[in-house]
Amino acid sequence: MQFLQNSRRIAKFLKPIVITETNPRFYSSASQIPSSFQWRNQTSTSSSLLKGIDRCSHSSSLSLLTPRSSFSSEAEKLAGNPTVVVKELHDKMLDSVNVKRSMPPNAWLWSLIESCQNQDDVNLLFDVLQNLRRFRLSNLRIHDNFNCNLCQQVAKTCVRVGAIDSGKKALWKHNVHGLTPSVASAHHLLSYALEHKDSELMEEVMKLLKTNDLPLQPGTADLVFRICHDTDKWDLLAKYSKKFSKAGVKLRKTTFDVWMEFAAKKGDTESLWKVDKLRSETYSQHTLSTAFSCAKGFLLESKPEEAAAVVQVICQTYPDEKKSSVSTEFKKLVNEWPVDVIKRQTEEDKKALASSLKAGIPSMVNALVTSGLNVSVDLDELYKNEALLS
Repeated sequence: MQFLQNSRRIAKFLKPIVITETNPRFYSSASQIPSSFQWRNQTSTSSSLLKGIDRCSHSSSLSLLTPRSSFSSEAEKLAGNPTVVVKELHDKMLDSVNVKRSMPPNAWLWSLIESCQNQDDVNLLFDVLQNLRRFRLSNLRIHDNFNCNLCQQVAKTCVRVGAIDSGKKALWKHNVHGLTPSVASAHHLLSYALEHKDSELMEEVMKLLKTNDLPLQPGTADLVFRICHDTDKWDLLAKYSKKFSKAGVKLRKTTFDVWMEFAAKKGDTESLWKVDKLRSETYSQHTLSTAFSCAKGFLLESKPEEAAAVVQVICQTYPDEKKSSVSTEFKKLVNEWPVDVIKRQTEEDKKALASSLKAGIPSMVNALVTSGLNVSVDLDELYKNEALLS
């Protein structure tokens, strides 16, 4: 009997606990839930809910934002409108290395390079190169980059389609595409800069050559000097001439042609004679262009007889089949050069120089005729020249 009473007492004591802890869901509203449970439940629920939201927000930012940004950025690189042939070759080659785990035929890559027509095609080409490099490294244990010939063709293709920023990647010593940088690849970019008279691109390429330890070559100097000449950047030419000289590059005759012609066009006789001295240390004889540049230098110094002597020597040694080139140089000296050199002078020097050339050029021509040289020059064009009349 006493045991039964104790049991009832214990059951009565435990009853609120059982209801509160195990069955709150059976209450019809929150108002019916005991306050002790309601406070604990709200606190724990709110805490767990906030933690859940925080975890959800964190996981969603990781699982949605980060991958999407990486996927979208990758997609943006390859998005666009590639040509059908390039897209097909790209997909075939990726299927070969990533699915079939075999190296695709070389002919596919060469065909891909030749078929590129725009920037989107080049993007696919670089994607293929990166996948091929990864496959060669991980599966074939080939640590070497692709050969220089392939990399030159990649740079040439980039220039051909106007993908210049992609072409610059061909000059990077450290790259993920397996490209081997070379001066020949740089020359493709410099040729593009020459064609479009882009001195800024030329400077970028020259910086890339220095950064990636690529040696300067005579062909590099030839392109750089011509770009400086065509963009009228005398100071830039002077800057790079020092770099080529310091690197011990032997300049070509054509490079001296451009350099001396530019100096004569600027009316800078001091630089002209320095360059001619440098030229004479490498080449004993003048080219037609350097001879006429020296003649212009003498005319600038009001020495028409010396100018005639230089022209006479080069004309006598020049082959008959190239006499038309001599006639072209005479016309440039009479019709074009006076305008170019006078407009580069200060206002106070223009009139004096015009007067000097107006008298000096006919004197040079007469001296040549007197020496027995057949000179085909229309001096009437000289007298009509507005630069000399001003």
